[in-house]
Amino acid sequence: MTDISSKQTTDILLIKEENLLNWNEVLEKFKKTFGSDVYESWIKNANLEKEFNHYVVLSVPTRFVRDWIVSRYADKMLDVIKTFKKSIQRLEFLIEETQEKSDQLVFSKKNKITSIENSLLNYNRFSPNNRFDNFIVGESNELAYTAARKVCIQSAHYNPLFIYSNVGMGKTHLLNAIGLEVRNSKNVMFISAERFMYHFIRSIKKNEMVKFKDFFRSANIFIIDDIQFVNGKEAMQEEFFHTFNALIERGSQIVISADRPPSNLDRIQERIRSRMSGGLVIDIQPPDLDLRIKILKSKYEEIKTNFKENYDVSEDIFKFLASEVTSSIREMVGALNRVLAFSKINTKSPNIYECKRILKDFINFNNKSINVELIQKLVASHFNLNIQELLSPRRSRSLARPRQIAMYLAKQHTTNSLPDIGRKFSNRDHTTVIHAVKKISELIKKDNDIRENVNELKKKLL
Repeated sequence: MTDISSKQTTDILLIKEENLLNWNEVLEKFKKTFGSDVYESWIKNANLEKEFNHYVVLSVPTRFVRDWIVSRYADKMLDVIKTFKKSIQRLEFLIEETQEKSDQLVFSKKNKITSIENSLLNYNRFSPNNRFDNFIVGESNELAYTAARKVCIQSAHYNPLFIYSNVGMGKTHLLNAIGLEVRNSKNVMFISAERFMYHFIRSIKKNEMVKFKDFFRSANIFIIDDIQFVNGKEAMQEEFFHTFNALIERGSQIVISADRPPSNLDRIQERIRSRMSGGLVIDIQPPDLDLRIKILKSKYEEIKTNFKENYDVSEDIFKFLASEVTSSIREMVGALNRVLAFSKINTKSPNIYECKRILKDFINFNNKSINVELIQKLVASHFNLNIQELLSPRRSRSLARPRQIAMYLAKQHTTNSLPDIGRKFSNRDHTTVIHAVKKISELIKKDNDIRENVNELKKKLL
């Protein structure tokens, strides 16, 4: 047997200590590798419990978190750890569930209605005002209406049914009408994407993911509104993808709405876009003048009946409203409500002149279709530039300031998101738009020239 000197022993201990993983460094590498969404939702929950020469033991809060990490991220996590310590060959997981959590789980199993079911039952209610029989059909929305009626009769005929349009064109009305039509004969789930996300996160925290899956996957007709709001949320997209597949496999009908077609959904997994494009994709176009007049008259009769008011609105007023307020049906109905309020207060129907005065802000906003491209042309012309110069990568003051003003106006006067605005300025990052908006907001307060230029551009724009 060979004796080991004191110095050799010290050297060996130092080598072992140097080889220990610095878990904070590993976590930083995980964050860069997986991205902040996945890291915050899943990887951050894994803590280093024990470290051995050839493997490490990681603790996770629940069995579900362990299964999720093992099935999706464990291999890549091991590759990252190996960059810090090559000898590591495998990962093992320890579940941290306390007896208190286990007791709570046993208690919840005894209840017929879980917390998720209870809160969803309170939310999953249909508006009685959004029915098929009061949806006014015209050339712009006839196909969407017909398809919506069809899935009520023959589920999974078009699967999924994907309806998209600009804001206020009747998507949610149609989705609600489907639910009203079949709720007595089928198990229907109608939920917004934001609400779905809320319950997903809540179920993870309360260790109710099994109930979450069972609840959503039991629907005969699953209706989800505004799917664009899941963009960039990787963990939730994973769950939606698996929910989507499970529903398709059991023959359930899926109905989805968004403000754009599947191919244009940003930061949505390609496999989800592909699934959504695999059924029937229909858009609702802005209504023509005749359809807008029909919609106004229908809403007018509905309001008179519901509120038992004897309003008087002339044919000329209907034509005026339908011609002037064209950005969305919702805004047009809002303009009608304002006219009816005038009628009630003054006990008379307003004439055209009075309508123009009542609806000044509506009309000024809707006279022009304000979009990023219009703003770019206006700003370029104002500063004697061409569009190519305004969008160029050059950063000279004579170009940078007009460009920032254009971004500021785009943020103030369009509904485009910051990433959308950045893309329209030669694929600039959304942080560039944030900086531009902040900079111009500050300069307006202290720089007279900037303030006058911005005000003049606003007048031209509006």
